[in-house]
Amino acid sequence: MNAPQTGGAQGYLRIATEEAFSTPELIAAFRDELAAPDVDPGFQSLIGFYLDHPAERPQFIANALVDLGEQRIADMDIRGIDRQVLALTAPATNALRDPDRAVMVAQTANDRLADACRKYPDRFSGMAACAVQVPDVAAREIERCVTKLGFTAVVINSHILGEYLDNPKFSAVLEAAEALDVPIYIHPNTPPANMIGPMLESGLDGALFGFGVETGMHALRVITSGVLDRFPKLQIILGHMGEALPYWLYRLDFMHQAGVRAGRYECMKPLKKDKVSNYLRENFHFTNSGMAWEPAIKFAQQVIGEDRVLYAMDYPYQCPVEEVSYLDAMDMPIETKRKFFQTNAEKLFKLV
Repeated sequence: MNAPQTGGAQGYLRIATEEAFSTPELIAAFRDELAAPDVDPGFQSLIGFYLDHPAERPQFIANALVDLGEQRIADMDIRGIDRQVLALTAPATNALRDPDRAVMVAQTANDRLADACRKYPDRFSGMAACAVQVPDVAAREIERCVTKLGFTAVVINSHILGEYLDNPKFSAVLEAAEALDVPIYIHPNTPPANMIGPMLESGLDGALFGFGVETGMHALRVITSGVLDRFPKLQIILGHMGEALPYWLYRLDFMHQAGVRAGRYECMKPLKKDKVSNYLRENFHFTNSGMAWEPAIKFAQQVIGEDRVLYAMDYPYQCPVEEVSYLDAMDMPIETKRKFFQTNAEKLFKLV
């Protein structure tokens, strides 16, 4: 395949919508969490590897995460990426047990990202980080990021110290996102300690399997608990081809409705939109981060809708140079490909 080019000569720009960065403050906080005698096992497995592993690939990732300048731009150019929508790397502040430090790390990261977006306005856009464990402060930080810094989405790295967004304590965060009309990107986290054991035993705790299982469950909790009946305009983004949820639509609907009818679970109530799939089609968007696979992309477009499936590369964790050339060659109408690579992201992240 020919080397990819930026600039839209192929009929569309390529906007990558799940691209990570880090900051010195976050890395320092991660190191302190790793040094704690009661370190979370999933955090240790993930962050300990990326911070300290001497192999070439982890070192590339560690260096790329903290670059918000010319090297990142060069990497984008080599890969044919016109714009990155950047988010503070997982698990970000979700894993920090000191709430004051979590607030500081989020605010500092947002300021650093805003500076980079101002310096490279045609190449970078930002998602707001927030210390969700302090909901009122997080809500105010989201408002600051949207109204003062120009960010148009929020990133929440799945569970917050083992708790999930369906917990009413986090309602202020959801209310802020809905009121400001910005989507929440629920990005993966390692499974919490009460879930991760069998995955660690088999090496399945990370991106291979554990990320998707934990994050997909988080999204389903948000639906089945009625969060989206309370916040009907809220939009949520999932990566990695929807953490497999589009491929479960039939069974999710069938078994959820059976559970409601049977009254088996006290927590399982009827939903205003009736079916789980209705929420996935009306309140969710799906990126293909880490899933540069034409059959999966087309299936999600078919069952969810081509207006809700968009491109992401997952830089710097999974960013092969040949990826966009392969996806450029998908057997897909140019109008659909333009939605996938460009216009769905422009609409969702308010880039035009």
